[in-house]
Amino acid sequence: MDDSSTADDDREAFAAVARAAAIDAGAYLRERFADGALDADYGAGDVKTAADRGAERRVLGVLREAYPGHAVRAEESGHHEGNGECEGGYCWVVDALDGTNNFAAGVPTFGVAVTLLAEGEPVVTAVTVPALGDTYLARRGGGVTYNGRPVMAADGDGVPPAHATVASVIGGPVLDDDALSERHREQVRAVRGVCKRVVETWAPVVYWGLLARGRVDGYVTFHPDDREQVAGELLAGEAGCHRREDGPLSAFARDERTLEALWDALC
Repeated sequence: MDDSSTADDDREAFAAVARAAAIDAGAYLRERFADGALDADYGAGDVKTAADRGAERRVLGVLREAYPGHAVRAEESGHHEGNGECEGGYCWVVDALDGTNNFAAGVPTFGVAVTLLAEGEPVVTAVTVPALGDTYLARRGGGVTYNGRPVMAADGDGVPPAHATVASVIGGPVLDDDALSERHREQVRAVRGVCKRVVETWAPVVYWGLLARGRVDGYVTFHPDDREQVAGELLAGEAGCHRREDGPLSAFARDERTLEALWDALC
């Protein structure tokens, strides 16, 4: 078997494990969400639930069984080295409940993201949106599937920038810094000046999936949290999105015209 075939086989095996882990956690979250037993702890800037920890345990169980030597970086439990050294520079990045605030408030837009990095670059990611029954799977060089069907960002109805819907997400540094927060508000006002609607999301992976199948026209990120960003960048790239970035600011769009309008407004 040649090297390319081996790499393809590995990628498919990684993708299958990522998908299994995300679906297992998603099934658990869907059941907890339906029960309404949220058991939430509210802090000054965030909320944590027992479901965050329960979903993460399910993801870690699948990953440890399949690849006990891989490192894992998880939101709730931190960094896990695995059984010995990282194999081939592999590290799984896990956000087992992205959109905890939505989950705790009874809003069904929350997701699970399981991404494998190889030497720091995302190679596969699986994202589920449990309440909607959505599953996205991206493989580097292998495209994106939505519920098993190949999709591209260009699949959605093409609209001019003035009619576009754009998602916006920020990370922890912006919440903790008044100057960055004000800069973010300026960015949102600028984008609103060139498109129809800006959705400021607290569940980034949900909207990364929508961008990948052309249901959202653009995405702007500012100091994003790494766990969701690595998943989103792979989904967007493999779905054929256009991209611009300048340090902590990035813009993605389903077509070049929308990207140019966003970037001109932002910069």
